[in-house]
Amino acid sequence: MPLAAPDFDRHFTPGHAFRDEEGDLGTLSVADGGELWLPTGRLVACDPMAYLGLDTTPAFHVEVAPGHYRLEAALVTWSPADGPPPQGSPRPDLAALRLVVTQEPTASWELALSGEQRLDDLGPGELYGYGVDAGVGAFHDASAGRDFADREATRELLRAPFLADGYRHPGPYVLTGPGGHQVAVFQSGWGDGAYPTWVGRDAAGRVTCFLTDFFVVPPREGASA
Repeated sequence: MPLAAPDFDRHFTPGHAFRDEEGDLGTLSVADGGELWLPTGRLVACDPMAYLGLDTTPAFHVEVAPGHYRLEAALVTWSPADGPPPQGSPRPDLAALRLVVTQEPTASWELALSGEQRLDDLGPGELYGYGVDAGVGAFHDASAGRDFADREATRELLRAPFLADGYRHPGPYVLTGPGGHQVAVFQSGWGDGAYPTWVGRDAAGRVTCFLTDFFVVPPREGASA
């Protein structure tokens, strides 16, 4: 069986605290990430520096109605296990990002699949995830690629919000291409790696959200402070 989803309610509970393997204390907050337009309702998650504009990354199998959907970021700020708390406003880490489809409570989670992916092909404890090699991930509609086909211009567009704020915030930043299509870009937790996206469903089986987990929050409540 593939790895089960963590308890994501913890990620989006402001003030929830936990300790990492070094004993540092992480405290969660939730930030509004704006709205992302999905004109076809088919969501793609990818490393935008490598794949945005190439139309080679398939959308998730689960689709939603076309529309504008709110983004929420679960952010972690850290206090060291030893020594004084950090001064000023330390840069938070992005623990998870979700695209909110409805306000109904999420009753169950399933791994978001794309392309030829099948749950039956996963071994015990395995997950599918989108690969990140530039420390940046993205959500966008499957039709958005045509707006970002100029690779050099796209990379400059993607870097701009992070450079402007001195990399003090992980995002998301919703950027608009020349044809009006949008992409939400964000720093990917600890950086490079492969990160799973989950589909939340309510008690009636309707989609509530898409959520990428960046493995910043321990999967078990027993690791919490």
